[in-house]
Amino acid sequence: MEETIHKGEKLYEGKAKIVYATDDPDLVIQHFKDSATAFDGKKKGTIKDKGAVNAQVSSKLFGLLEKAGIKTHFKELLNEREMLIEKLDMIPVEAIVRNVAAGSLSKRLGYEEGRALKKPIIEFYYKDDSLGDPMITHAHALELGVVSELDLDKIEILTYRINEVLRPFFAGRGLDLIDSKFEFGLKGGEVVLGDEISADTCRFWDIETRERLDKDRFRRDLGKVEEAYEEVLRRVMGEE
Repeated sequence: MEETIHKGEKLYEGKAKIVYATDDPDLVIQHFKDSATAFDGKKKGTIKDKGAVNAQVSSKLFGLLEKAGIKTHFKELLNEREMLIEKLDMIPVEAIVRNVAAGSLSKRLGYEEGRALKKPIIEFYYKDDSLGDPMITHAHALELGVVSELDLDKIEILTYRINEVLRPFFAGRGLDLIDSKFEFGLKGGEVVLGDEISADTCRFWDIETRERLDKDRFRRDLGKVEEAYEEVLRRVMGEE
């Protein structure tokens, strides 16, 4: 952007990001931290340079989705770990799209990890720390009154569409998109993709070796966590 953006007061600090005000009420700065958490915050740690890696990966992927006609909150990358974004009225419902069984889905269905699903599955989760961000149904979301039926339908459609764009992109870089989490907000009544898209919010496995290149390396103490995040950055930013 041509005008200089001034960072203002801290508006919010979460587990992985800090949001700052700017002199434009419609824009905020999203700062990516190196801190890492798992299991609803029960496990905590630091992944060196994770914030910088995730900011750059997210910026690249938001740009890719914008070109595909999917509206996101992304405006521009200000530095290696901060991006300028549109301020959204966030919807407290996460959408997770699963292409391959892993993690909690494997436990619920009794599938071995790595089993391809017949078709992508979308699950909704209610963002509430006090409840442990539980999985909810479409009806639960409407009962809670945290999202309209129309907007929830839009979230589901957008999540499938985002998956259709991202999965072949990653495949072209030797990564299997096992599953991914998306968060949305409202801007002028329109449902807009927010948050981030990174190894924190997606499971990436190497297509050939099936090596995990995501936050599971931190969750499961697999080692080489920083190297996995850097490898995702290298592949996402590199040529196909």
